[in-house]
Amino acid sequence: MLTDYHMHLVDDDVPYDDDSFTLEHVGRYVTAAAAAGIDEIGFTDHVYRFAEARDWFDHALWQADAVGDLGRYHGAVSAARDAGLPVKVALEVDYLRGREQQIGEVVGRYDWDYLLGSVHWVGGLAVDWELAPIWDRYPADEVWRLYCEDLCLAAASGIYDSMAHPDLAKVFGQRPDQPQALYRQIADAFEAAGVCAEVSSAGYHQTLDELYPDPQLLAMLHERGVPVTLGSDAHAPQRVGRDFPRALAELHAAGYRTLTVFDGRERRQEVFDV
Repeated sequence: MLTDYHMHLVDDDVPYDDDSFTLEHVGRYVTAAAAAGIDEIGFTDHVYRFAEARDWFDHALWQADAVGDLGRYHGAVSAARDAGLPVKVALEVDYLRGREQQIGEVVGRYDWDYLLGSVHWVGGLAVDWELAPIWDRYPADEVWRLYCEDLCLAAASGIYDSMAHPDLAKVFGQRPDQPQALYRQIADAFEAAGVCAEVSSAGYHQTLDELYPDPQLLAMLHERGVPVTLGSDAHAPQRVGRDFPRALAELHAAGYRTLTVFDGRERRQEVFDV
């Protein structure tokens, strides 16, 4: 079985409109997935696009994005699933240190198949957004240390089912001087928390042309028995399943033979083919 468990109804810079929430629009992703040999997809729009998350963070860029209706999003994807389309109802939920209660309250209003946890903002600045870069304030080793601290706290929070693009801090090409210790920290935290790690082909289209997570971290995760989900981070139908053959080959080389499939936040393992 093959899944793509990370995608978005619209691109990050595109506002939601009435078409975004139609069965026809969801169906475009399903059609693209079928053409790529993918059996099931999961929608994971960014929580920061919705007004329900606006008061989590007072940064102007966050505030400007938080205008959508989370209930409408949830209802549209749920309706597609209930109509028999092979989709899961999910959400990519930013972790913000100190806001765990607010995050839990908002996502707890709805039933989900799974929740992706992601760390984009650390100490009030963005790891992967050049409009508010943390890289201008701290050296790379310090950014990585802070990022890993928050990623591990996110995993331990109990909010999330799978941790998205777990070494996102390499997005612009910066690495810590000694990544192995940080990778061990991440792998140990994921194992202790019982969360999945997302394997994301989106990393192939960033500076390092490298899977999220990189081979060293992926090997450590496998050694600890951390299960994985697979995602493309598609923001348009034509990107669903992009570069999956390459990602699956890396997964297989690391020792993985199964992907995690979710239903109502309960998980099971399904064998994938290379």
